[in-house]
Amino acid sequence: MTKPKYNEIHAQFKFNGFHPSVDELKEIGYSLIKEGEPFEQLIGDFLLDWLDEKPTLEVKTSGSTGKPKPILLKKSRMVNSALATGDFFGLEPGSSALLCLPCDFIAGKMMLIRAMVLGLEMDYIEPSSNPLGLISNSYDFCAMVPLQLENSLERLNDISTLLIGGAPISNILEKKIERESTAIFETYGMTETITHIAVREIHADRSDKDEPRFKTLPRVTVSKDHRGCLVIDAPEICDDKVITNDLVHLISKTEFKWLGRYDNVINSGGVKLIPEQIEAKLAQIITNRFFVTGLPDVRLGHKPVLVVEGETDVEIVSQKIAGFPSLEKYEAPKAIYSIPKFKETENGKILRHETLKFLEIIS
Repeated sequence: MTKPKYNEIHAQFKFNGFHPSVDELKEIGYSLIKEGEPFEQLIGDFLLDWLDEKPTLEVKTSGSTGKPKPILLKKSRMVNSALATGDFFGLEPGSSALLCLPCDFIAGKMMLIRAMVLGLEMDYIEPSSNPLGLISNSYDFCAMVPLQLENSLERLNDISTLLIGGAPISNILEKKIERESTAIFETYGMTETITHIAVREIHADRSDKDEPRFKTLPRVTVSKDHRGCLVIDAPEICDDKVITNDLVHLISKTEFKWLGRYDNVINSGGVKLIPEQIEAKLAQIITNRFFVTGLPDVRLGHKPVLVVEGETDVEIVSQKIAGFPSLEKYEAPKAIYSIPKFKETENGKILRHETLKFLEIIS
């Protein structure tokens, strides 16, 4: 079977109810740029960039580990990513899809590419924190960030398959959605891997309840480096292996458990603590958004501290932690800070370092 080319579109592709040809889609792009709302102008810009003769597309990273930066991706690789997603989720020509993400980052762009490559019938709406509040139809396929999911709980049955990316799903939110009829998948990926290369389904009756695992998409395998960090081998998507800073427990060449970020590890008195693992435990007793991080300490080198968002009675939180048996002594935060609002990326991922700067506890 011949693979589709990036400057072609599937015969069954629909865009807001219209079957466009390539030339008509270019005209739509021009019209959106000239007359559309700001979010539609981003869609128009992308359509013209995608349908031109250049073999590459410039996209910007999310900025979760630094300032957003532009990178070049091969359009043929983006087509391969779309095909892999279609294979994994069983998306067929004529399946309906909803675009509710902005098109200035890779996630929104890839939703459009999947629709054009796979022949999906796509509707788009203005990105908002409550996207399903803006629609009256049901859809087979959609992608959101966790904040959008949080605000869409009452309408989730309008989506058959839902991808969640941009930031991890909190333990609290996962509890709310694990019995939903919608097939909800947390995704793992980055701009450099053209969005997700692995997903894990969220549901209450999984046999691996104590070890939620990510499963790779077709033709993607994984391994670990000397630090215990994930190495991705996706030859149809990336020219070279991608070495990440994500600590993982490797289950097989196609399955892994995400543990946390290597650059977040706290060396406290010679004990290496993974904040994300401590956070998973604390999520059972803390309802506000929070994170654990390390700060310099004369005796320990670094000490774990807890930063909580919103109105918080620090003394009550401290008492809960003191009486919480699941937490090892060395994992217990040595200080607790509260802040009205965390610093975060556009897709809702917490910027830990910037939040600490705002608290003025680091320079």
